[in-house]
Amino acid sequence: MNVQPAKTRSRAGGRSARRTLRSTRDITMLPGLSNRLPFCEVMNGAQVEKIDAASMDILENVGVIFRDDIAIADWKRAGAKVVGDRVYLDRGLVRALIASIPSDFTYHARNPANNVRLGGRHAVFVPMTGAPYLRDLDDVRRNPTLGDLAMFHKLSHMSPALHSTAHHIVEPYDHPISQRHLRITYSSMKHSDKMFMGMTTSPKNAEDVMEMCAVLFGEDFLEDHPVTTGNCNGNSPLVWDETMLGAMRAFCKRNQPVLCSPFVLGGANTPASVPATVAQLNAEALSALAYTQVIRKGTPAIYGHYLSTVSMKSGAPMAGTPEISLMNFMIGQMARFYGVPWRTSNTLGGAKTFDAQAGYESATTLSAVMHSGANYIWHSAGWNEAGMHCSVAKFIVDAEQCAMAHRMAQGPRWDDFDEALAAVSDIGPGGHYLGHPHTLQNFQRAYFMPEMFDNNSVEQWVADGSKEITERALNHARTLLSEYQEPKLDEANNEALLDYIARREREIPAADALNQEY
Repeated sequence: MNVQPAKTRSRAGGRSARRTLRSTRDITMLPGLSNRLPFCEVMNGAQVEKIDAASMDILENVGVIFRDDIAIADWKRAGAKVVGDRVYLDRGLVRALIASIPSDFTYHARNPANNVRLGGRHAVFVPMTGAPYLRDLDDVRRNPTLGDLAMFHKLSHMSPALHSTAHHIVEPYDHPISQRHLRITYSSMKHSDKMFMGMTTSPKNAEDVMEMCAVLFGEDFLEDHPVTTGNCNGNSPLVWDETMLGAMRAFCKRNQPVLCSPFVLGGANTPASVPATVAQLNAEALSALAYTQVIRKGTPAIYGHYLSTVSMKSGAPMAGTPEISLMNFMIGQMARFYGVPWRTSNTLGGAKTFDAQAGYESATTLSAVMHSGANYIWHSAGWNEAGMHCSVAKFIVDAEQCAMAHRMAQGPRWDDFDEALAAVSDIGPGGHYLGHPHTLQNFQRAYFMPEMFDNNSVEQWVADGSKEITERALNHARTLLSEYQEPKLDEANNEALLDYIARREREIPAADALNQEY
């Protein structure tokens, strides 16, 4: 099968053109979502204001710990009340600071055709990251390598509904921890020309990512063009640590967006109450969003979170629960109340294999995410076992689910309504539309036809080898990888990146610990 390079999608005319289209894989990235679905808002205006007031009370009277001397000094200069490492934030100060966060902005990929807008109704799908294990092309659970990471970056590039390669989709154990961020970043840049994420595992690592972005895009370009995303996780309840805050400063000083993400384990590090959990999470997110503007006024920032509820039987995190969906709806309302873009997590699951549990959990989450109005939709492909492994099979099916959600978000198409309605008169009672010119012209765009789902009769399914979805997905992944064509980096930029990596690997001692000093 031929692979069609990125180009403008167009409607093909004529039988020959349609036959060619069916035999050519189109890997053109879908545009960023422009979500036309009605948002599910489970709070009325008074309840939104109640959450806001509760969060502001937490910030003013309980305070937030910033375990970082630089941040403490910054907050003192900004006029906050500081006692030790606890910062008490006046609601007027918080509102004034977050008012300068852009409500939307555009991410710039190295291929400008893959630029995407974020904010308002504009959203992107981003694969999962951080898995310490993978389920590979043979569905074997094992430790990942740098080659496995490259494989996932290639699959991200070949999946039209994924708008990013993320960063460490899986942890490459064959490279020292202290230097790993360099190779992860290079893999994201090399194997796809979509946007990517930047490592924030230490302030020094974040600075390296910024330097590599400056090599790829140009120092001046970063000043007013978002090209990557950093994620800074809070330590709930109400703590931000030196590692995350230092990484946040590295990104914000270069005008690159960060996700300000409290890490919620509902019932364990938050109250056992959905509204109270959202009030605490909201306070945590606001404190970090406000700090981004202390670092650099006007820098892009994204209201983030990771949501999970905790099983009171085992203490294990759960996915796909009703409360997670409710919290997504509520957080979407709060982010829109403040006028800032927001991030959520998608297709999460706790299943150990790609089974029915994985499908139900992921589908439940995806549906809620789409109706919550999220902008940065992270962990959209591959997540399983509470994030402990990335499954190749699930990655493929999740990516197709995102394509289906992308189509749903467009809403009904009306551009050919009159033409289609005319076909009713042409066919009349008792006929069929399979051979009608309108059907032949429009069937491919009229109804989404999943590749990973088998809708044939059971007899045909048996004749085709009785393949279940895991086997079909793994076969599809092998096909994609065999067709993959690398979008080559500019030769000078590639050499400069490799030179930078080589120099930093000489400067940073190879160690199984984060680079905090070099």
